[in-house]
Amino acid sequence: MGISLRDQLIQAGLVTEQQAKLATQQQPRPQQQSRRKSPPMSEQQLALQRSQAAKAARDQELNRKQQAKAERVARWAQVRQLVEQSRLPRVESEDFYNFTDGGKIKRIAVNPSLRAQLQRGEMSIVRCDGRYEIVPAAAALRIGEREASAVMGIPASSATSDEEVAYREFVVPDDLIW
Repeated sequence: MGISLRDQLIQAGLVTEQQAKLATQQQPRPQQQSRRKSPPMSEQQLALQRSQAAKAARDQELNRKQQAKAERVARWAQVRQLVEQSRLPRVESEDFYNFTDGGKIKRIAVNPSLRAQLQRGEMSIVRCDGRYEIVPAAAALRIGEREASAVMGIPASSATSDEEVAYREFVVPDDLIW
């Protein structure tokens, strides 16, 4: 076998015998791993872990609810902005257009040309902040993408139902107002 590094350093005269002994004593010794198993956890520790897990689950649920609320507020802000940008000015008229909102019949003042546009689906009625506004159908579709409950009626141009196709040949008189 070869000579150890310690002996080589002593022979070269780089270190003294005392310095070599001191260096071997100061070297960190590898710690012996305990071969014993960790003691079983006490009831208090188990209860503490359970309570921490339950608290983490509650915090996650609360955080999810807060994020959902923030998203809902942001969607309604977008709806408000779209309504403000695209709404038509209010019409002062004795003529009203009737529509349903949640099973209740509501009405909004319209003139004859606006009534015709509503019936053709070129315009649509939107609810925002407790008010009803008339907006173009394109804006109503964008509003409906963000909040479907805000749009009172789907514009006729977007889809025709089977019932509409069946009654298409029956013409409704122009002077029929309900």
